[in-house]
Amino acid sequence: MSAESETGDVPTFSVIVPCFNEQASIEATIAELDRALAEAPPHEVIVVNDGSVDASASILERLVTQYPQLRVVHHPLNRGYGAALKTGIRQAHGEYIAITDADGTYPNERLGELVELCRGRDMVVGARVGENVTYSKVRAFPKFFLKRWVSYIARRPVPDINSGMRVFRKDVSERFFGILPDGFSFTITITLATLTNFLDVIFVPIGYAKRTGKSHIKPVRDTVRFIKIILRTGVYFAPVRAFFPVFAGLMAMGTVSLGYDVFLLENITDKTVMLYLFALNIGMFILIADMIDKRLGSR
Repeated sequence: MSAESETGDVPTFSVIVPCFNEQASIEATIAELDRALAEAPPHEVIVVNDGSVDASASILERLVTQYPQLRVVHHPLNRGYGAALKTGIRQAHGEYIAITDADGTYPNERLGELVELCRGRDMVVGARVGENVTYSKVRAFPKFFLKRWVSYIARRPVPDINSGMRVFRKDVSERFFGILPDGFSFTITITLATLTNFLDVIFVPIGYAKRTGKSHIKPVRDTVRFIKIILRTGVYFAPVRAFFPVFAGLMAMGTVSLGYDVFLLENITDKTVMLYLFALNIGMFILIADMIDKRLGSR
């Protein structure tokens, strides 16, 4: 690793590593980054200790003396994965931001490759669809459907909606700072935000190993949170795509109900009227949201 303090060069990219109770893996992660980026252009590595209550903080303080180019930022309390990334982005000097986890799951030897691919692009995502992917079956099941929903909203295939190994331009992330959440939904939000704004994003297959230590992911809670984030971000940037299935579904139900009323009951029921009214309200909402989106987008 090379850094501004060591060479006097301004870093071309900054590697940000969120760390929360990763005493079992953080030292190996920093050593791996040091080896992987030994021949890389000037850069810096920023570890954000997000209120760890294990030995992570003391290990990081020792590592700072081993790697003079390493910078460590401490949160006094745990604020969340996204909050740690945003702190690191604010502290970063590089034009490009590279993120990876501290738990040993991502192939950090590929990080330099992703940085090079990002030059001239807005974001490069390491998609966990390559060889040697170890993934929880519990988490894989809901993501099967979430990936298809995100792909529909984004209007392009999205092989990995929330990979924690990616590179993006710093100014791109700053553009969306106001909507990027403090939790694990940071990555899924920036994925949807960049894609729905038609920025230059590519996905590169990578592997994914079993993590060292205990996972901080809560499958049920975080899946519900992902659904809310996808809906919110979709409504924010692509309201027509987000709500059209609801409108179409209500119209279809209303039409079926109308056929049943006319041909079997020979009378139009309140149920049919209500379905069409709901569809009309959703349709008007879509039109207003789309006009607001176009108006704000034109500024």
